[in-house]
Amino acid sequence: MTEPNPTPPRLPPTPAATSLLWAIGIIYLLTAALSGGLQPRLSVLVFLGAKVNELIAAGAYWRLLSATFLHGSLIHILFNGYALYALGPETERIYGTRRFLALYFLAGLGGSLASYLLSPSVSVGASGAIFGLIGGLGIFYYLNRAVLGNFGKAQVQNMATVALINLFIGFSAPSIIDNWGHLGGLVGGIVAGWALAPRFMVDPGFYPPLMRRTYPAQGWMWAVALVLVMLVMVGMLPHA
Repeated sequence: MTEPNPTPPRLPPTPAATSLLWAIGIIYLLTAALSGGLQPRLSVLVFLGAKVNELIAAGAYWRLLSATFLHGSLIHILFNGYALYALGPETERIYGTRRFLALYFLAGLGGSLASYLLSPSVSVGASGAIFGLIGGLGIFYYLNRAVLGNFGKAQVQNMATVALINLFIGFSAPSIIDNWGHLGGLVGGIVAGWALAPRFMVDPGFYPPLMRRTYPAQGWMWAVALVLVMLVMVGMLPHA
């Protein structure tokens, strides 16, 4: 007599990742409608909050985040939408909704900041935040590689490979891709992930041993400190 296969557990919902996906999709449709076609006009993107260095230097700091919700073409939104669909739910389930949102926006801010400091071009897109998800997942698996074993080590390699491939693609087309935004988002995601990622540990006091999830005691403090450092950099450092 064979035992029936156990029913796999139902995955928890990911409201933040789903909401972000809907948000960038709806905003793209808005830009397309205002532009009269699927190719949003530059004037529309600037009006709605694109990263424009001169305007940010004049005090429009909100553009560092609003730019992450805008996309410059149908291919752009489809690529970033798929990446968010693929990476967002996994990241939210690992980090939890609040920490996922903090990771996403900190990475997006980091990407926009790097672009502001190092690139003079007008820029839009969620790519910096999505690179931050790659960095956040990579640092999570790295921090927990001892507990997760070969799976954790393989995931670290997978995240590094994904980041390197996408960076290579970006640097192959520097005239149309904001590579500094990608790098800034990746670094922002790694730093924010280090502050916010859960740590797993095996508690041998129970049999069978229990896996416990803990968070850094000062994680949120470090996340706030990261935001303040970024804002100081915007105000004090010259932009490209």
